[in-house]
Amino acid sequence: MPISRRFDRRLPERDETRVNERIRVPQVRLIGEDGNQVGIVDTDQALRYAQERDLDLVEVAPDARPPVVRVLDYSKYKYEQEQKAKAARRHQKQVNVREIKLRPKIARNDYETKKNHVVRFLKGDDRVKVTIMFRGREQTHPERGEALLMRLAEDVADLGEVEQAPQQDGRNMTMLLAPHKRKQQVEPAPAG
Repeated sequence: MPISRRFDRRLPERDETRVNERIRVPQVRLIGEDGNQVGIVDTDQALRYAQERDLDLVEVAPDARPPVVRVLDYSKYKYEQEQKAKAARRHQKQVNVREIKLRPKIARNDYETKKNHVVRFLKGDDRVKVTIMFRGREQTHPERGEALLMRLAEDVADLGEVEQAPQQDGRNMTMLLAPHKRKQQVEPAPAG
């Protein structure tokens, strides 16, 4: 849920790119507006060069020695950077981990219902964390829980595989299932 700006106590994001007078090094490697290297010049001279062309002097490689600056329209440059970042975010895949909880003495119908949930999650390309919760004396028989988890893994083997084998963690036993990796390109059938 987004936080109202009135209550948001985080510092505003500041642009760390140094522009024009904020560049405070004696010399810089200057790249002109056409993309060709002008050479190593004094910062004041580079600033005058940019102002003559009615453009900004923008530091593009601050860690280089001397820093690399470029003559360009800063607002246009910033817009292009934002568009690149947005495109990169668009191509990222969000991985969700869904959780299903079982009991070691689960009834057959309940098991089928939970298995159908796992199938639905795997078809939706989500990982599934299956947790078996032990109570009281059930903890003395962890092999029953492990057998139940392995049975579930076998039942959904056509959709997903075990990414993390069953592990006992206190009163719980967990296993992680991941959907099968989809083949990116379909191989053509052999001619014959």
